[in-house]
Amino acid sequence: MPQLVGIAKLAAESPSLESKRRVEYFDLETRSFLTRCDSPRVPFHWTINPYRGCEFGCKYCYARYAHEFMELRDPLEFERKIYSKHFDPARFREELQKIPRGETIALGTATDPYQPAERRFRVTRAILEVFASTAGYRLGITTKSDLIARDIDVLSEIARRHYLGIHMTVTTLDRDLARLIEPMAPRPDLRLNAVRKLTSAGLRASVFCSPVMPLINDSDPSLDALAKAAARAGSRNFGGQVLFLKPCSKQVFLPFIDAFFPHLSRKYHERYHKTAYLRGDYPERLQERIETIRKRYGFDKKQAPAEPELWPREAQLALF
Repeated sequence: MPQLVGIAKLAAESPSLESKRRVEYFDLETRSFLTRCDSPRVPFHWTINPYRGCEFGCKYCYARYAHEFMELRDPLEFERKIYSKHFDPARFREELQKIPRGETIALGTATDPYQPAERRFRVTRAILEVFASTAGYRLGITTKSDLIARDIDVLSEIARRHYLGIHMTVTTLDRDLARLIEPMAPRPDLRLNAVRKLTSAGLRASVFCSPVMPLINDSDPSLDALAKAAARAGSRNFGGQVLFLKPCSKQVFLPFIDAFFPHLSRKYHERYHKTAYLRGDYPERLQERIETIRKRYGFDKKQAPAEPELWPREAQLALF
């Protein structure tokens, strides 16, 4: 094997923390928790991922490529080898102090911050506790786990100091379909119940159907039922984005389609053969349908969030 360097070397040297029947956890030494993101496709400049790898095993997951940086080339290792980042609160606080106030930071862009490993290692909780002692950022959290409701206490304190948005991913209300495409993720009803708890506590939580998979979860009745359930749970927003497949995702998703949706196999292989993104008028028509559904349940009537109680003046000035 070639000599390993960087994150690959750190991963290879990571001690094993615990092993289960199908998953092994490792303690990963981490040089930096905050990562700069300059992609024009996303509305944030900084990302935080408390874990590398994700046990949920979603068939469409776009983040499997992240394990390739550690020279782990089998896409299934992404859900079987989970690296818990070794967290140092003092060092993270120093990192955070270098980020200008008013910046947007996204937590959970590549791996779910509330995956099963969080119950054991509580790295996400430790990160949030640092945010609860600072002020002046715009923090977004994305998850598909009801475990987030555990942290309502610290999230409430964060909301006093930062603009906080919580985004719950729910792709379908069909339990059997959800178990098929997201085998280790919490049931849809558990996620919606977590949204209900969050919004009842005064937190801004939204529901997003991402990805929308053509001819699988994209029907009007399916999307409408999900939007209706989101509204009943108190969701502040609803939306969805069509499936995209990076090469690492295709290695898992297309064989999955072949096995469980053989009648769709040819269409998916043709549509995603040369590109990660679906071409043609389908994405545009999908957004039009979603917008119609959003209006039906009042999600088009956005209200600007109130300024946090402890929002610092310098963060406000940084926006101009």
